[in-house]
Amino acid sequence: MEEDQVGVVINYYAKPGVAAVKVTRGMIKKGDILKYIGHTTDFTGTVSSMEIEKQSVEKVQEGDLVGVKVQERVRENDKVYRVIE
Repeated sequence: MEEDQVGVVINYYAKPGVAAVKVTRGMIKKGDILKYIGHTTDFTGTVSSMEIEKQSVEKVQEGDLVGVKVQERVRENDKVYRVIE
């Protein structure tokens, strides 16, 4: 499986389990498989929910700042990769 870096984690909100991700390249859409990699982070999850300014969105592109529901804790500056099967 190929991986393509699409963004970086800006912040993490523990209560809702949401990562604030700055999209730095390409696009992310619901159903994509994302891999989160950092100093102590390494997991893969499917995008089930994304929001911009509390509005649900289906896809985001380069330059967007998006909230992505995550299954595990992420940390600031973790890299976000889209897994290409």
